[in-house]
Amino acid sequence: MTTTPAVLADAAAYADAVATATKAAAAYYADGGSALDDDSYDRLVRAIEAYESEHPDEILADSPTGKVAGGAAVGDVPHTIPMLSLDNVFSAEQFSAWAAGVDRRIGREVTQWSVEPKLDGLAIAARYVNGRLTRLITRGDGTAGEDVSHGITSIEGLPAELAEPYTLEIRGEVLMTTAQFEEANEARTAHGGEPFANARSAAAGSLRAKDRAYKVRMLFFGYGVIPTEHTAEDLAEQLRTLPHGELMTKVAALGVHTADATEVPGRVVATVEEVQQRIEEIGALRAELPFGIDGVVIKADLAADQQAAGFGTRAPRWAIAYKLPAVEKITKLVGVEWNVGRTGVIAPRAQLEPVEIDGSTVTYATLHNPADITRRDLRLGDQVMVYKAGDIIPRIEAPVAHLRTGDEQPIVFPEVCPQCGSGIDTSEQRWRCERGRNCHLVASLSYAAGRDQLDIEGLGASRIVQLVDAGLVTDLADLFTLTRDELLALDRMGATSTDNLLAAIERAKTQPLSRVLCALGVRGTGRSMSRRIARHFATMDAIRAADEAAIQEVEGIGPEKSPVIVAELAELAPVIDKLVAAGVNMTEPGATGPAPQGETADAPAAGPLDGMTVVVTGAMTGALEALSRNQMNELIERAGGKSSSSVSKRTSLVVAGEGAGSKRTKAEDLGVRLLTPDEFAEMLGELLA
Repeated sequence: MTTTPAVLADAAAYADAVATATKAAAAYYADGGSALDDDSYDRLVRAIEAYESEHPDEILADSPTGKVAGGAAVGDVPHTIPMLSLDNVFSAEQFSAWAAGVDRRIGREVTQWSVEPKLDGLAIAARYVNGRLTRLITRGDGTAGEDVSHGITSIEGLPAELAEPYTLEIRGEVLMTTAQFEEANEARTAHGGEPFANARSAAAGSLRAKDRAYKVRMLFFGYGVIPTEHTAEDLAEQLRTLPHGELMTKVAALGVHTADATEVPGRVVATVEEVQQRIEEIGALRAELPFGIDGVVIKADLAADQQAAGFGTRAPRWAIAYKLPAVEKITKLVGVEWNVGRTGVIAPRAQLEPVEIDGSTVTYATLHNPADITRRDLRLGDQVMVYKAGDIIPRIEAPVAHLRTGDEQPIVFPEVCPQCGSGIDTSEQRWRCERGRNCHLVASLSYAAGRDQLDIEGLGASRIVQLVDAGLVTDLADLFTLTRDELLALDRMGATSTDNLLAAIERAKTQPLSRVLCALGVRGTGRSMSRRIARHFATMDAIRAADEAAIQEVEGIGPEKSPVIVAELAELAPVIDKLVAAGVNMTEPGATGPAPQGETADAPAAGPLDGMTVVVTGAMTGALEALSRNQMNELIERAGGKSSSSVSKRTSLVVAGEGAGSKRTKAEDLGVRLLTPDEFAEMLGELLA
C-alpha cells in the first residue's frame, strides 16, 4: 500500500511544512525524540518535494530535501567517504521505474540485485586499526559525523577485535531489539527519566548519551565495509571490487553481526520480479522479528554497476529503500476501558483517536496491567506511540512526553470489579476480581467448551447463559452432571438437541488431560503450555502434587509463573475433585511422567518425531485435512516432537500444505527439511489411526 503524500496548497503551507520537517529532524538527531512518526515525516517530505518540483524558484534554504539527515544532523569528525542516505520508493511500480532508470544510467541491465532488510536504527561508521575497534562515528550530515566512541561497550555484535588484523571501516546500523528496548525503559524510568517513545529513538538517544547512571544494551547490524587511507592495498582492492553480497559474507566472517545471522538474511537475486518477491517475503516476516525494520534495501550487487551508476548529492544512484507500510504512529490516548477476562483478570485497554497503521484503522491498544500504566507514566490526553505488526494486537509503547501541554489527566484505576462490583485483588501486577473465574462464568465455560479444549458441540454461549441463569451450572464440573430432564426443561431444548448435547458432554470426558487442563483456564497457561505440563507429569494427581520447583521443570515455566500455577491448581481443587467424580479423564496418552523420588524413570518409547521441532503451515490435505491446528500440535507432541509457530535454524521439519508462503520460503533458505501433508501422515503411521 502506498501512502498518499499531503498536498501543499500555497507558499505559506510549504514554508510551514519545511519548518515542521526541519524541527522534527532536529529533535530526532538531537536526542532521538520527534513530534512526527516515520510515516508522517516521509509524507511531509514527499509533499515538500512535490511542491518544490512545481515551484523551483521558491525553494527555501533550510528545506530538508536533497540533504543527508534532512540537514539536521551535526558532527565534526570527517568521513573517509561520504556516508549518504537512501532515496525511498513506496510501491512495486515506483521500484520498477527506479530500477529501469539504473539500467539506463549504466547502459546495461543489472543482473544482480542485493536485497536486505532496512534496519530501523541509527547509522554509524566503526573504524578498525589493525583489527581493533578505535572509533565510532554517526552519519551526521554525510560528510562529517559525531564521535560516539564512548558507547562502544554498550553495543553487541560489533567486536572489539576482528578475526583478522585489518584496518578498515565497517558501516552499519545500531538499534535496540524488543527485549533491549524494554530493559532500557525499565532502567530509564527507574532512574527518574521519561520512557523512550520507541526503540529507534531509544537507540539514537542512548548512543549519544554520556555519563548516565545506568547502561543499556544495543545491537549492531553491519551493512557495508570500505577501505581507509591506511588499509593495505590488496585488501582495499578487494573492498572496492567484490560484489556487495560477498563483502557482507566477509564482514560476517570477521565476527561482525549482520542480517545474515537473522530470520531475514540478505539475498542476491537476478531480476526485478525476484526482488519484489523477496520484499514480500521480508514484509511477511516483519511481525515475527525481534527487532524493528521499516523497509527493504535494494542495491546493485556488482561493484562495476555501482561505479557506473554513481552518486547524487544525498544518496547513491544504485541503491534504494523500499519503505514498508508504517507499523507505528503517534496518536492521542482518549480513554481507558477496564475489561474482565474469563479468569477474573481485570485488563485495561486504551481508547485512541483513530489512526491508520499498516493498512488498518486502530482505535484500541493493549495496556497490559496497572503497573505498566504507572511505569510508563501514561496520562489521558497524552500523545502516544502506538505499535502494530502483522496481526498482533496494537500496543502503546510510550507517551511522547515532550508533546505534553499540561492538560493531560491521570488515569483513574477501578476500586471495585467493573464486571460484578466485588473487591479487587491487587497483590499481583495483573489485578483480579476477588470472585476469580466465577465473575465471568459464561466466558470461562464458553472457553472450556471450545473446539481446542473439551470440544463440546452444541454448547455455545447462549446455551451456557441459559444453564447459568437456571442455576444448573456454577462451575465447569457441573456440566458433567446435567440430566436429560434438566435440559429438556430449558427453552428451545427438544429431545434431539438434548440427546446430542449429552452425547457431546459424554465424549468430552475422554479428552486427554492436556485438554482438561486447558479447559480449566489455569492462569499462566494456554494450549501449548497445558500440553507440556500434561506430557511432563502424565496425570492430574502428579500435577497437583507438584510444588513450585517441580513445576519449573516444565519447559517455559520460570520462577515467576510457577507460584501462580501452583496457587491456581489449589484454588481449582474442588472443581477438579468434582470432575474426577464425574468420570472425566485425568491422564495424558503416551506420557509416563517423572519418576518417583529415588527411582529412575523408564525412557519413553521414541516416537517418529522424537527430539524434532516441527512447524505446520498452509492448508492440510488428505488424512490431515480434518485436523485443526491445535489437533496437529497435539499429534506432533504425541509423536515425541515439539510444535512451533516460527521457522528458525532450530527447526527440524516444516509440513507445508497448500498456500504455504513465507514459512516455506524461509525453510528453503535455511535448508530445513520440507514434507507435504501426505508425506507427514505417512511418517506418523499408526498415530493417525
